[in-house]
Amino acid sequence: MLSWESAREAFDRHLEVERGASLRTRAAYRSDLDGLCDFLAARDEPPAPGQVDTLHVRAYLVDLHSRRLTATTVARKISSLGGFFRFLVREGRLSTNPMALVRPPKQRRKLPRVLTAAQAERLVGAPAGAGPLPARDRAILELLYSSGLRVSELVSIDLGSVDLDRREVRVMGKGGKERICPFGRAARDALVAYLPERLALRRASHPGDPVFLGRNGTRLGARMVQMLVRRYGLESGRPDAHPHALRHSCATHLLDAGADLRGIQELLGHASLSTTQRYTQVTVDRLMQAYDRAHPMAKDDE
Repeated sequence: MLSWESAREAFDRHLEVERGASLRTRAAYRSDLDGLCDFLAARDEPPAPGQVDTLHVRAYLVDLHSRRLTATTVARKISSLGGFFRFLVREGRLSTNPMALVRPPKQRRKLPRVLTAAQAERLVGAPAGAGPLPARDRAILELLYSSGLRVSELVSIDLGSVDLDRREVRVMGKGGKERICPFGRAARDALVAYLPERLALRRASHPGDPVFLGRNGTRLGARMVQMLVRRYGLESGRPDAHPHALRHSCATHLLDAGADLRGIQELLGHASLSTTQRYTQVTVDRLMQAYDRAHPMAKDDE
């Protein structure tokens, strides 16, 4: 009989080898599977993977809802479990998928949080002073806003991936998909200013040539980038700023300026156009606000 341990190990190998999932993604799947396993283990006769049926799954969903988890969290767990059981059926380890009839809860789709152009300019210009760290931080903020990169993509950039003449950077996105992202002249100037300063941070004993380095000379981590964006957000009057806000702002401002939706999809590395289309609603909302402020037919009679 198939055990939970062997089933989870096989699924994890599938995620790593066939789907190219990151360590973070695989850890999220493991956490979701652990939740179901812990729930079933509390029963008098815990079922093996091949014994799980729709009633077990629905009882687990009732338990999730009783914990007042958000619809987004429940939907993610359902998606993880669905992928796990579909894999086992496809591999011939199970005959039926107990998740086949389960549908995720409807979610309210949140619109991306977007900075105005002026707010983005203040945030990007917040790092002050001379030396390698302010120069590095300016280059990070310029590149996040200019190219709409994810933090994980930014910190993984090596020197050989950057073409300053063409103003392009090669990044590895979700699912191990590589893409080329352009960046603006301001980002290029910030990189040109930072790269000589970078030598003061570099430690020859560390392998690789990451563009962005920490104080200890090793590759800068995603957590540190998040912290520095929040710090400069506070300094520039946007305490809620985070790296993804710059990514959202990049996409929205490009759309405002007339950029093609498909082009923005390619820039951001979205697998589905529907993900990119969220930004059209942000643009429409901003247009309506401008209309209400400025158009004579939108004003109340006085």
